[in-house]
Amino acid sequence: MDRLIAMQTFALVADLSSFSKAAEALQVPNATVSTRISQLEAHLQVKLLQRTTRRLSLTDDGAAYLERARRLLQDLDELEARVTGDVASPKGRLRIDVPAAAGRHVLGPHLPEFFRRYPGITLDIGSSDRPVDLVTEGVDCVIRGGAVHDEQLVARKLGTFEVITCASPAYLKRYGVPQSPADLPGSSHHAVNFFSAKTGRTFSFDFEKDGQAMEVMLPHQVSANDADTQMALCLQGLGLMQYPRTQALQDQINAGALVQVLRGWSAGSLGLYVMYPRNRHLSARVRVFVDWVVALYAPKFAALEAAG
Repeated sequence: MDRLIAMQTFALVADLSSFSKAAEALQVPNATVSTRISQLEAHLQVKLLQRTTRRLSLTDDGAAYLERARRLLQDLDELEARVTGDVASPKGRLRIDVPAAAGRHVLGPHLPEFFRRYPGITLDIGSSDRPVDLVTEGVDCVIRGGAVHDEQLVARKLGTFEVITCASPAYLKRYGVPQSPADLPGSSHHAVNFFSAKTGRTFSFDFEKDGQAMEVMLPHQVSANDADTQMALCLQGLGLMQYPRTQALQDQINAGALVQVLRGWSAGSLGLYVMYPRNRHLSARVRVFVDWVVALYAPKFAALEAAG
C-alpha cells in the first residue's frame, strides 16, 4: 500500500462524500478507491468511514485522522511546489464553474492566452448560474454574481455591474415605452423574468429614485434561470428584462438590438466574484487561475464604467 496515495484518496472521498465521485475525480475504477480505503483502515487498525447503502460519513477516528492528513498533504504540496518550481509552472486538472455568459463572452476568447502561459493546466469548465457546492461536487472555484453568503468560501471581487431595464425595439413599438415603474402594474407590459435555479423563486423588478423604492412583479410568458437565455429571449421581443450591464449587453445596446428604458430609475447593482473553498489548500493552479481572472476582468469593468 502506498500510504500517501491512500491518504490522498481518503481525503478526497471525505470531501466528496462518495467513493464513485472520488474515483471519477482520480480517473480510477471504483474498486481501486475502495481497496485503498480498506488497506488504509487495516494499516491504522481503525474504521475511518461508516458506509451504508444510502450514506457515507466519517467515524470519530476518521474525522481526527482527516484533520491531520489534510495538514500533512498541504505541507507536502507546498514543499513539492517549491522544490519543483510548480509555483511558476503549475500543472494538473482544474475544475471551475462559471455562468454561461461569462464562459462564452469573457473566459472563452482569452483561454488560448491562459494556456500559453500555463500549458500544464487542464481545465474542466461547467457553465451554469445554479448554486454549486464546491466541496461536495469537487469544484475548485466558481464565478458567481450576487451577494456572498457562504462563510466557507473565500471571495475575490471582480467588479460591480449596474443593473438596467431594457427591451427590444420591436417590443417597445408594440407595447410602448414606459415612463415610470408606476406605468407597469396593470398594463399590457410583461417581462422575460429570471428565476432562481435553487429555489424556483421569480425575481421582481426593483427600482429606486430619490430615496423612493419600488418593487414590481411583472407577468411573463417565458422566464429563464440562465442569463444568456434571458437575453436571447429579450432580443426576440418577448418582454422587458432587468439585466446587469455586461459587455455582451452593452454590445447589443450599441447595435440597437436592445434599448435601455426607465433611465432615471436605478435598478441596483450586482457584484461579481471568483470564489473557492476556505478550508481547501489553495494550490498553485487555483491561485494562478484566480489571479488571471481578476486581471482579465479589471479592464472590462473599467470600460463598462466609462461607457455607462
